[in-house]
Amino acid sequence: MDTLLQVRNLYTQFETRHGVARVLRGLTVDVPRGQTLGIVGESGSGKTVTALSIMRLIRPPGVITSGHIIFRGRNLLSLSEREMEEVRGDRITMIFQHPRESLNPVLSIGAQIGMVLRRHPRLSGRRALDRARELLRLVELPDADRILRAYPHQLSGGMCQRVMIALCIACGPDLLIADEATTALDVTVQLQILRLLRRLREELGLTLIVITHNLGVVAEICQWVAVMYAGELVELGTAHDVFRAPRHPYTARLLACRPTLSGLTELPVISGSVPDLITLPQGCPFHPRCPHAQRRCSEAAPALEERGPMHRVRCFFPEEVGAWSASST
Repeated sequence: MDTLLQVRNLYTQFETRHGVARVLRGLTVDVPRGQTLGIVGESGSGKTVTALSIMRLIRPPGVITSGHIIFRGRNLLSLSEREMEEVRGDRITMIFQHPRESLNPVLSIGAQIGMVLRRHPRLSGRRALDRARELLRLVELPDADRILRAYPHQLSGGMCQRVMIALCIACGPDLLIADEATTALDVTVQLQILRLLRRLREELGLTLIVITHNLGVVAEICQWVAVMYAGELVELGTAHDVFRAPRHPYTARLLACRPTLSGLTELPVISGSVPDLITLPQGCPFHPRCPHAQRRCSEAAPALEERGPMHRVRCFFPEEVGAWSASST
């Protein structure tokens, strides 16, 4: 499998007045070229910090303490800030949850796209204008000339998100990271944006990382799923395998909590909350909330191990979880 991005044993932490919050603890994951990896988990699991670490946008009091981020054969953590600026925008781009807040409110859409085109592909004049129109057509925005003259407050949230996507693909990147890119949009627009991202991946040869708490988003466009909990990767596999046969209790409970059309039945819940990253429990971080936990779980932390072809799980009792998941569906 051709791998575009390799994250190896990545640790990112934040100094607080209460202690050190270890937000990423030994994260290791590959992103296959031309495919989509979905990263899922509750708030506080480390999803956004993963994206910011890859982009080298962690700022004090945060710091990446160790690990490797290998992109196209280069370790991004060894690059100078000037070299990294050439990677951002050109080779790796990122769209955020609140598109209107990511756009400059005092500049027209045309001016903002023009700034990107002048800096990276170094286009100007008529060539830049033609490219801006082409980008807006790619993201399915009609009446490109009107949009180019408009300001962010004159556009809907879905239109602003399409503009953000246009800005992100302007320089022909290899990797696009979407951090909760559909959460602030209504359901109909969410589906349109997801299908747009899938089409762009296919047409432009993009590789995508989609960060979300919504398993429906993963089912719609992702080939791979990485489930995170308390700063660790707890399950990784193809979307088909993870949805069909989850092997970590956290993944299984997340899937069981999804509403269905079968009737108004009481949904299972995951008791408790994500642990404090400054004072993590001993052993498996999930064991205080896990109905399958045994004494061993509170004494030692499980490793991320192969539990099938291309399926890795961080759990001592994956077979028991699998049996529960099968009986609950």
